[in-house]
Amino acid sequence: MTFSSSPSHLLLRLRPLLIPLCDSIINHPSNSRGHAIYFINHIKVPTVLQINTAHPTPLYHQASDFTLSQAKSLSLESQTLEFVNGKPFILLKWPGSDPSLSSILLNSHTDVVPVEQDKWVHPPFDAHIDSQGNIYARGSQDTKSIGLQCLEAIRRLKASGFRPIRSVYVSFVPDEQIGGRDGAQKFAESDVFRDLNVGIVLEEGLTSPDKNYKAFYAERCPWGLVIKATGAPGHGAKLYDNTAMENLLKSIESVRRLRASHFDLVKAGLKAESEVVSVNMVFLKAGTPSPTGFVMNLQPSEAEAGFDFKEKDPVLDKFGRLVIMATDSSNPWWKLLEIAVRKANGKLDKPQINIGTTDARYFRVQGLPAIGFSPMANTPILIHDHNELLNKAEYLKGIHIYESIIKAYASYAKDERSGSSKDEFFCMQHELMISSATSSPTRTDPILKMMLCTYMTISTNFDVFPNSNSFFLRKAHHTEGNRQFLAVIS
Repeated sequence: MTFSSSPSHLLLRLRPLLIPLCDSIINHPSNSRGHAIYFINHIKVPTVLQINTAHPTPLYHQASDFTLSQAKSLSLESQTLEFVNGKPFILLKWPGSDPSLSSILLNSHTDVVPVEQDKWVHPPFDAHIDSQGNIYARGSQDTKSIGLQCLEAIRRLKASGFRPIRSVYVSFVPDEQIGGRDGAQKFAESDVFRDLNVGIVLEEGLTSPDKNYKAFYAERCPWGLVIKATGAPGHGAKLYDNTAMENLLKSIESVRRLRASHFDLVKAGLKAESEVVSVNMVFLKAGTPSPTGFVMNLQPSEAEAGFDFKEKDPVLDKFGRLVIMATDSSNPWWKLLEIAVRKANGKLDKPQINIGTTDARYFRVQGLPAIGFSPMANTPILIHDHNELLNKAEYLKGIHIYESIIKAYASYAKDERSGSSKDEFFCMQHELMISSATSSPTRTDPILKMMLCTYMTISTNFDVFPNSNSFFLRKAHHTEGNRQFLAVIS
């Protein structure tokens, strides 16, 4: 038998033998905490981070096998579901003593975004640990470590003899990084989810560069915008009006000015990043390919640009209402979170709206409270960046934090819905005008008005039609010249 010379690859191949061994050592009553820490950090965390679950070809089944092996070592009930073929969804259960009470769901995703390997100081799927204890790996912050922290917290609680009153579910979902439609969305809309009787969802949040942990009660609404411009092709040396690139650049400049106006408020300290509309161009597609790159003396007839918009208003529920979770004493889950973090020698920052979007929105639209929380303090925010890392000391603190939270939530014996509906855990700030199947096909909320106004300078005819949770700007024709713009908002 031969092995790769890389220690990380050796660990990966020996994983089936090492996992039962390290589990028995960790759970042995005579073992010291120091030895437990060694095995947690040097085998389990690197192993899951070494499984390449980056899009477009995530190794979901390898990640699922690892998760199921952990569930077996913890004697947790497990289900493997596939709402979409080839995209396994793992659901684990720690049964509570009172099934009449609502359950707790700890959700994380197994997929990660792609990497540019040559931009990393260490290979992104080697899970290299440097001399300062930093674990370099894609997914170390977003969010493979979170799922494993939850499992290790359950391991510690079980070893201490704790028995939950409420059932605790831990889910590992696919496809969050590409919208979550084949993962969390289908799960949240399924009979399987309804049967769980979930009362609170704990989701991913953001890392914190300071000592305070961040907790999020809402998040901004995502909009993907693609602008396609067309024009007559021609020789690269010829000057003429209404080329595809010229038309596209005018639109890009309009969006750039919008971006700058909101970003200036953030840079001046007048607004938080979650309080403005953010927009970033994420792709630009144009030109005619050649064996050596692109044909340089040919002006293209089509050009496209894609933008990632984040709307400053949080997501809407399935009735078109703006839903924000309460963060005062009327919401027991938020108070329990604050107390649990404090008991674990941590401190929450002020409640915030997440600048990004997560799978939490799919649970919120079902009318459930969902808190975004990642127990990673003193950590630079490197989500989707090169050299994503998490220090093993912060990872271990996070396990302690989750241990305290799970214990607090699972011990909460009061029926949080008695005498009231779960709607009371939310603040309905205002209702936006939104079309339904029987109403006029026009959406008039401020963000869409802003987008449409951006394009009024280049279009005189447009129609907006609803399509589930997406809205499509179907056509935008200019009455002068030979150009056409198609903007897709989803």
